[in-house]
Amino acid sequence: MSSAEIARRSGLSAQTVSNIARALEADGLLVRGPAIRGKVGKPSVPIELNPSGAYSLGISIGRRSAELVLVDFSGSQIDAERIAYPYPVIETVFGFLRESFQTLLRRNGTDRTRIAGIGVARPNRLWDWLEVANAPETAMKKWQLLDLEQAVQDATDCDVFIENDATSACLAEHLLGRGPEFSDFAYIFVGSFVGGGLVLKGKVVSGQTLNAAALGPMPVADERGQTVQLLSVASLYTLEQALEKSHGQGRVLQDDEHDWDGFEGVLGPWIQTTAEKLAWACASIASVVEVECVLLDGAMPPHVCERLTAETAEAFKRLDTTGIEMLRIERASVGRHARSLGAALLPIHARYFLA
Repeated sequence: MSSAEIARRSGLSAQTVSNIARALEADGLLVRGPAIRGKVGKPSVPIELNPSGAYSLGISIGRRSAELVLVDFSGSQIDAERIAYPYPVIETVFGFLRESFQTLLRRNGTDRTRIAGIGVARPNRLWDWLEVANAPETAMKKWQLLDLEQAVQDATDCDVFIENDATSACLAEHLLGRGPEFSDFAYIFVGSFVGGGLVLKGKVVSGQTLNAAALGPMPVADERGQTVQLLSVASLYTLEQALEKSHGQGRVLQDDEHDWDGFEGVLGPWIQTTAEKLAWACASIASVVEVECVLLDGAMPPHVCERLTAETAEAFKRLDTTGIEMLRIERASVGRHARSLGAALLPIHARYFLA
């Protein structure tokens, strides 16, 4: 936008805006676009973020995979590296981080002096739910003793910003996706486990322990009427188990290029069951906090996410929601890489955004 528009929106004087803009331009953070002519008066010259003014990296450390992405100042993904594993071993994850960090910078000729930092998205209490993740206790408990911030800083020599993985995904949707459409919305991300995020009054809510709106531990009923946690009946690990049992290829879910065609007999029932549980979660959210919409995303092909979202919306309509305003349940737009992209936005958000 033009300096005049910035002055109007900010309440600052035109001269103050001009001085600030010139200083930021000199620092390489802003660039001026081509003049817009055709209106009365002098041509308007828009000021834009300079995509190469700053860079950031983000790593998502999950229970089945890790991904490192490099983004520019506008939040656009430049490049990425990914690794899949049965469960997260510290040595494996940090070996991947050190090697991929250097690979991304070298391959893209990134100016190290322009790196704002590295964001880390990880599940809260990564070392828990051992029996669900089918991981050995010895390897997972090492995460509990690890100083994650210091370890990432040692591996990259960057400032480190840590957030819950689902909250990071929510941040990506808030800044890069459909966030501008809503002042208040809830967000659900279906990964190996299910997680969530919350945006109120245009700001992502993290909580004191970075675990606000986690959703995974939310109590729900299973098919026998027993109380279980949402993550045990509405996550990709349940689909992975079913695929392994029926087709012997549960690991195919870790392949970003696979469209999941060919196992509809397992996928269809999983979507139906998961949608029913997510609908309960949506009803719980709406009964506690008023939001305009619940946006649903996941580590899955777009057409699968579309089906899951539609089924969840239909399942919600079948619930007794007396006293709850009819809730919009719609698909998010960032997609399966939302967690790592959100992590990469953390340093930029912390350094350059208003609190």
